[in-house]
Amino acid sequence: MDRVAVFIDGGFFLKVLNDLGRPRVDYEKFSDNLCADNKRLRTYYYDCLPYQSDPPTLEERERYSKKSKWLDRLLLLPRFEVRLGKLAPRDGEFEQKGVDVLFSVDIVRMSWAKQIERVILITGDSDFIPAVNAAKETGVIVELYYYISPNVGGPSTHQELIRAVDERYEINQDLIDRSLLTT
Repeated sequence: MDRVAVFIDGGFFLKVLNDLGRPRVDYEKFSDNLCADNKRLRTYYYDCLPYQSDPPTLEERERYSKKSKWLDRLLLLPRFEVRLGKLAPRDGEFEQKGVDVLFSVDIVRMSWAKQIERVILITGDSDFIPAVNAAKETGVIVELYYYISPNVGGPSTHQELIRAVDERYEINQDLIDRSLLTT
C-alpha cells in the first residue's frame, strides 16, 4: 500500500463537473476512489475565492459567502487541505494568481521529503509538467486523471501533461457515479 496525496485543481474540476451535468460529488469519497487500495495521506484542493469590488455588490458578497462556506465544508473532511490563490483582473476578465505555484510546490515538497510514494493529479494544465518531472525524479509515481471534453470549448487536459505522467486514467461517468453524494 502506497502513501498517496491527491491534488485537485478546483477550477479545472468544477469545469469538468459542469461539462458532465453538474453532479453533486462527495469529495472525500471521490478522493478515496482515486486512491483505490492505497493509503490517502491527504487531499489538497486549490482554488480562489470570487472577486469582490470595493465596496462589493450584493451579488459579489453572496457569491463570495457561498464559495467560502463550501470551502469551509471541504476543510472539515478528513485529511483535506484547501490552498487559495487570488484573482487578479486582466483584460476585462479575472485570472488565478498563485494557485499553480502552490500546487507545484506542494507536489515537489512532499515528493522530495519522501512523504508520499504516489501523486494523483486532477488538472489539465501543462504548467505542472516541471513539478511532475521533479516528483518522478524522486521515484514517486505520478497518476493523472484527465478529461477531454466532447463539447467544443469545454475543459480538456493538455496532451503534453498526459504524456508526462507515469499513469493516466480518464475521468469517466463510472468514477463520478461512484463518488456521488448520497444525501
